[in-house]
Amino acid sequence: MRMNQNTLLLGKKVVLVPYTSAHVPRYHEWMKSEELQRLTASEPLTLEQEYAMQHSWREDADKCTFIVLDAEKWRAQLGTTEESCMVGDVNLFLTDPEDPALGEIEVMIAEPSCRGRGFGTEAVLMMMSYGVTKLGLTKFEAKIGQGNEPSIRMFQKLHFEQVAVSSIFQEVTLRLTMSKPEWQWLLAQTSHVEEKLYRDGSVEPH
Repeated sequence: MRMNQNTLLLGKKVVLVPYTSAHVPRYHEWMKSEELQRLTASEPLTLEQEYAMQHSWREDADKCTFIVLDAEKWRAQLGTTEESCMVGDVNLFLTDPEDPALGEIEVMIAEPSCRGRGFGTEAVLMMMSYGVTKLGLTKFEAKIGQGNEPSIRMFQKLHFEQVAVSSIFQEVTLRLTMSKPEWQWLLAQTSHVEEKLYRDGSVEPH
């Protein structure tokens, strides 16, 4: 999605930046992992296919993608490559033409050492806030493999409720509707987040 190509979101634990071609080699290495392929229901791609995927995701109006960086590393290494700070990604898919206010949200913390540290939680909260304020979303869905208990528990802590189970796809669907109390809760959870101008791996304060 071109809309977020110049947006950097700075949180306490994570920084969200647009997915650029500079991030592809590290992302490609992650996705060689059979565990990540299973958890994300992905097929392994060649490096060339990964570059093509990054380009299409940047252009597609129905996909919003941010790369998740370790904020502590990013602050310490400001001015160096973002690739060394990458920990995962977070995505919104706007794939229901009958319900443009619905976004399917996905998060992947690919670096094993960064799991269980709240990175995924903050990334999802920041992405939900972006989805509501910038994309006009009022409902979120998450589709998670039945065996991925940590991810299911994380979304449940974020007020998502299970609405469906698919034995065919071996996944559960969780949903959150942004009522006024939920929006106020989300605002409180993300009040610390700063939005900055992002240009080709560099950041400028607004």
